[in-house]
Amino acid sequence: MASGYGSVWAIDIGNNSLKALRLNAEGGAVEVIGFDNIQHGKILSGSNVTEPEKDELIAISLRQFVTQNDLGADDIVISVPSQNSFARFVNLPPVEQKRIPEIVKFEAAQQIPFDISEVQWDWQLMTEPGSSETRVGIFAIKSDIVASELEHFSRENITVGYVQMAPMALYNYVLHDRDDLGDSDEQGFVVLDIGAESTDLVVCTRATVWQRSIPIGGNAFTTAIADAFKLNFEKAEKLKRTAAMSKYARQIFQAMRPIFTDLASEVQRSLGFYNSSNPNTKLSKVIAFGGGAKMRGLLKYLQQTLQMPVERPDSFRNLAISPNVSAAKFHENVGDFGIVYGLGLQALGLAKIESNLLPRSIARSMTWASKAKYFTTAALILLLTSILCFSRTYLDKVKYDNNDEIRQEVINTNNAAMQAIDKLKVQKNRGPGYDAMIENEFELFKYRDVVPLLQQTIISTLPNEKNNPTQKTLYEAFKKGDVETVVNVPRKERKQIFVTSMSVYFTNDIERATFGGGTLKKSKRRRRDYSEAEMMGPGMMPGMPGMMNPEFMPPGYGKKSKSTPRKSRKSRRRSGKKKQDENEKKSGFVVTLTGYSPYKAIGELLDPAGVENKPDEWGVVTRLLHLDALADGNSPFELYKRTDVEHFILETGEVDLSDPEMPDGIGLKERKKGKGRNTSELVLVDPMTKEIISKTAKLDDDGKKIIDYVTGDVIYEVNDHWFELDVKFIWKDAPVIEED
Repeated sequence: MASGYGSVWAIDIGNNSLKALRLNAEGGAVEVIGFDNIQHGKILSGSNVTEPEKDELIAISLRQFVTQNDLGADDIVISVPSQNSFARFVNLPPVEQKRIPEIVKFEAAQQIPFDISEVQWDWQLMTEPGSSETRVGIFAIKSDIVASELEHFSRENITVGYVQMAPMALYNYVLHDRDDLGDSDEQGFVVLDIGAESTDLVVCTRATVWQRSIPIGGNAFTTAIADAFKLNFEKAEKLKRTAAMSKYARQIFQAMRPIFTDLASEVQRSLGFYNSSNPNTKLSKVIAFGGGAKMRGLLKYLQQTLQMPVERPDSFRNLAISPNVSAAKFHENVGDFGIVYGLGLQALGLAKIESNLLPRSIARSMTWASKAKYFTTAALILLLTSILCFSRTYLDKVKYDNNDEIRQEVINTNNAAMQAIDKLKVQKNRGPGYDAMIENEFELFKYRDVVPLLQQTIISTLPNEKNNPTQKTLYEAFKKGDVETVVNVPRKERKQIFVTSMSVYFTNDIERATFGGGTLKKSKRRRRDYSEAEMMGPGMMPGMPGMMNPEFMPPGYGKKSKSTPRKSRKSRRRSGKKKQDENEKKSGFVVTLTGYSPYKAIGELLDPAGVENKPDEWGVVTRLLHLDALADGNSPFELYKRTDVEHFILETGEVDLSDPEMPDGIGLKERKKGKGRNTSELVLVDPMTKEIISKTAKLDDDGKKIIDYVTGDVIYEVNDHWFELDVKFIWKDAPVIEED
């Protein structure tokens, strides 16, 4: 049973972390409106983790999840691991439709390799009614496994509505999100979810699914390292995660190579078995999920062994992202969200596999509890409405009888007010000509401060002593040019954004306006070439161009133009006398902002996730979305269509001299002498502190570049990050230009 509306939370508790995704569906379109990825205090499958300690680690993660997220009345769907689960698809003999449940129950008792009384099981018809064959899927898992999973949630007062096997959730993801699967049953994808203890292999076609659990996971690699280096499990796990950066990289990967081979062989053997049973099905791609898929070199090794493309998704194709969700942070976690995406689709009623392994006793209790709540609410509303109606009628009668004198006084006051209004109209009608003359003279100066106000508004959203009081000393030292105080704060801890350029131009039709539409034309990649005077301000760096081009100005500034307030405008007709379109064009400004930041997580400063109700954690984009809140409800500007890429673009990257995508004007070029050598390197430095801000190669003690032994590439140290923000603002009080 699926909700079919509203929002749902999908939760997957793995050995390393708790993954959660909040989805909403409107009109068939699925949108992510929240997510979380909480690392456990320890790896649950670690060598020294006892069962009580494992339960406590899960409880801590769940409490943190409940604290950070509002579950409200959302449906909750969870996953169970595949190791102790069962899924089988069988063809039934031709029988009447009403006898199918009876036949399925018999088949379940025959097919399920456990006592039927010791499992939770469900079934689903996989073929369309009236089809020539009747194919059903039978799904089962041992009751104690389900009870153990549900106990974690019941201890935190979380009511679970759906329980699904992880491989079936991955199948639901593929059918909904991967349009490249095709419509033919002879075209298939392979999904690998590489967990800590095992790897789920799921073969997906449009009509069928086949799964197998391979008992090799990330822990096998950790154990191999521990044996080779004589380390405990925790130290070996840490060494595995930092292998690419270690000076012992070659030895580490040599220790893990047998596990690479074992895993690839098991996958190859499983696919060989599947191909022998399904010779007409062509498997064209492998999609990898899970923490193990992040291991350097593993996917490349699998691709070479299996002779087919292997990819780890960094985005979902049919999943929109809410404006309140940080797109950058979400994409960082996509590789861990395959299971929860499929779970959420089922809870929304948009998945093919709809089986539910929730114990039937719990499902019945939830159904009656929900109905009882509605019955009680309806009765209370009816009673309260009746009482209010009778009370209101009685009170109105009493008030009316007691207010005769007040009513007469109101009538007299109203008559006096009408006489005063008539006299005022007479006085106003005496001088309309003077009003028009005065208005015409002041038209030139009416909007001269709009663009500076917009610039000031944008700059005020950058990190400063008001938005980030914890680094007030840093901002004050920067304004004073106190380099010593500034560098006392580690560069990657400085919550600063330096704006190197800002272009603004006015448009009378913000919907059709394009970025780079003014004289500030964009070259190969939005590079600027300015000839105006340079300026500085809060959050700006030397070299930032001014905004003195006439086209940047609204009507009435720099030249005389005819304009009237929007509500009283009478547009001229180009031909005939047609009525003005009800959908009036909106006027506003097109803004392009570029710069860079030393902070280690630029996304938190620009567009953090899940901070809608936490103003002290807002980023630049969040503040731009809440300009009215920053201006006491009276901002003349409004951010336009934040969720539409035609009207809002945010790009970031590493500050790197070799990157052609990086905007101009970031840092100063200097040559720095390398360590332990007589050569020098051209780098970008901070104009004030002279710290290196560009990406540089890591060097060993001899001054030689450190090489990644797996890929053969140079390992770099990433410093600052650049950004480019293209946005549009509605000018709420903009005049409407009379067109000639």
